[in-house]
Amino acid sequence: MSGEGGGRAIPVSAIVVNFRTAAMTIDAVRALTDSDLDGIALDVLVVDNGSGDGSAEQLRAALPDARHFTTGRNLGYAGGNNVALRGLLADLPPEIDPDHAYVLLLNSDVIVEPDALKTCLAFIERRDNVAVVGPRVLLPDGQLDLACRRSFPTPGSSFWKLTGLARRFPDSERFARYNLTYLDEDQAAEVDAVMGAFMLLRLRAILQAGILDEGFFFYGEDLDWTYRIKAHGWKVVYYPRAIVHHLKGGTTRRHSNRMLVEFYRAMWLFYRKHYAERSIVLLKWAVLAGIVARGLLALGINALRPAARKRVA
Repeated sequence: MSGEGGGRAIPVSAIVVNFRTAAMTIDAVRALTDSDLDGIALDVLVVDNGSGDGSAEQLRAALPDARHFTTGRNLGYAGGNNVALRGLLADLPPEIDPDHAYVLLLNSDVIVEPDALKTCLAFIERRDNVAVVGPRVLLPDGQLDLACRRSFPTPGSSFWKLTGLARRFPDSERFARYNLTYLDEDQAAEVDAVMGAFMLLRLRAILQAGILDEGFFFYGEDLDWTYRIKAHGWKVVYYPRAIVHHLKGGTTRRHSNRMLVEFYRAMWLFYRKHYAERSIVLLKWAVLAGIVARGLLALGINALRPAARKRVA
């Protein structure tokens, strides 16, 4: 799959992980392959993450031009993507230029605007110090998905989020640091992390930082990845001129309690991996206690919600 523009086509390998959402995955891939690919050499890699419901066969039949991978069980978001990443990295052609080759992570419940990939690619190609670009991600109601531009969850920013002060004071640079709600969503900004639902990465940065950490099952792996990438001196940018639509509800809504547990577990894993060594023992216990308490509260509240309003984070 490739564009027909003149000159050198820029290679982009798009990875889409499916877990029991075959129809949605097919729609996501087709929206991408039907988009403006002028000057882009697009390679689509589809991973069926142990669905066990016939998804793998449906995907192969509907998407014959994609490269297909299957796993024996659900490896989580990081594990599923890593199956394709390992295959991709093992088969890199010798002529590939990792400074001008890219990997796109695309959720199965994301529909791209026709120019989203091309817009992000044009932006990152003009900036040699940028390794990761994420677009404006819109929810079905047209609101911004706040996770599409974030700071790293330090103990301080996480505290303001978990206590609700971030939501109460969305324009405060101090309290709203976690989701950066004080920034203009129409303006490009250098951030700590963008969303794994649509994340365009320079291949060079992946070769330096390594693939996703499979200790994170569904949340936090994108934060951890950009943390490691930024440690190599790269920049991460939110670029709102590119727009994608996040349907949210394919896999996670059906397993909302599991996803809530994974969300708070990921917060603890990220803290333990990147901040715990620099923290005093009392702070470590306070962080763990706060995450557990907030997680239990979230599970309790979620149990009282009707099915259509279940939260997943």
